[in-house]
Amino acid sequence: MLILTELGQRLRQERENKGMSLEDLQKNTKIQKRYLIGIEEGNYDVMPGKFYVRAFIKQYCEAVGLNPDDIFDQYKTDIPTTQTDDIPQPLSRVRSRKEIPQNTKASKAADYLPTILVVAGVLVVGIIIWVIAQNIVSGRQEDQAANTEQTNNEVQQSEEQQASNEDQAAKEAAEKEATEKEKAAKEDEEKKDEEKEETKQAYKEVQKSGRNGTYELSGTDEFKLEVSSTQADTWLDVKNGKGNSFYNAMLKNGETKEFDFTKESEVRVNIGFSPGVQLKINGQDVSLPFDANQQVRQVVTIKYEQEKAQ
Repeated sequence: MLILTELGQRLRQERENKGMSLEDLQKNTKIQKRYLIGIEEGNYDVMPGKFYVRAFIKQYCEAVGLNPDDIFDQYKTDIPTTQTDDIPQPLSRVRSRKEIPQNTKASKAADYLPTILVVAGVLVVGIIIWVIAQNIVSGRQEDQAANTEQTNNEVQQSEEQQASNEDQAAKEAAEKEATEKEKAAKEDEEKKDEEKEETKQAYKEVQKSGRNGTYELSGTDEFKLEVSSTQADTWLDVKNGKGNSFYNAMLKNGETKEFDFTKESEVRVNIGFSPGVQLKINGQDVSLPFDANQQVRQVVTIKYEQEKAQ
C-alpha cells in the first residue's frame, strides 16, 4: 500500500474540500482517473513520463483552485524534474575585499635609512599595482553582473517556454485520449449492431427460372429495400404481391430509391438493365439471381415473414 506524499495529501484535501470526486476531477481535467490517483499517492511510475507529471499536477492544482507555481515551489522535493529544470547556478559573487591583494605595511621601521628608502619604494610600487588591480576587478564585476542578468533572463524564458509546452502537451494528450476512447466505443457499438443484424437476418434463395428469382427473407422484424443504379439508367418496376405499384419509372445513374416493405408479405422488383444495379435489404448487400452480363433483365421476388417480438 502506497503512503501519500505531503503533496498528494494537500491535493486530495483541497479536492475533498471542494466536494469533488476523482470522477468529477477526471471530467474537468480530461486526465485519466488512474493518473489522478497516482498524483495523490505519489506513484509517478504510472505516468507516461516525467514531462506529463508536472503538466498533470499543474492541471490538478488549477482544477481545485491552487496556484501551481506556489505548489511547485513548496513541494519541489515531491515533484520529479525534467531536463529543462536543470537551471545553471548563478555566477559566483564578486570577491570580497579580503580576496583582493592588499598591501601590508612594514611591521617595523628599518634601522637604517637605505632600508627605509627601499621599503618606501616598494610601497609606492605596491600602491600603483593595487590601483591597477582595483580597476581590473571593477571591470570584471560589471561583466559578471551583466552575464548574471542575461543568464537569469534566459532561465526565466526557458521556464516560461517549458510551462507553455507542458500545458500544450497535457491538453493534446487529453484530447487525443478522449478522441480515441470515443472512436473505440463507436466502433464497438457498430460492430455489435452489425453482428447482431447478420446473425438474425436470413436471405434464402427458393427458386430460379428464366429471368425470375424468388427469395425468402426471415429473422428480422423489418424489411427495408434499397435499389441503386451505379453504371447507367435502368427501368425499375416495384410492386407488392397484390399488384399495387410502388415505383414505375426510369432510375437514373447514381440514383437510389428506398422502400419500407415491413408491412408487406411479398415484393416483386423488375429490373430493366441489371448491370450496375445494387440491392440492399436492411443495409446489407444482396445479390441478383443471375449474372448481369448474361441476363440483363431480371425479376426478383422477395417473400417476407415478419419475425415476432420476443
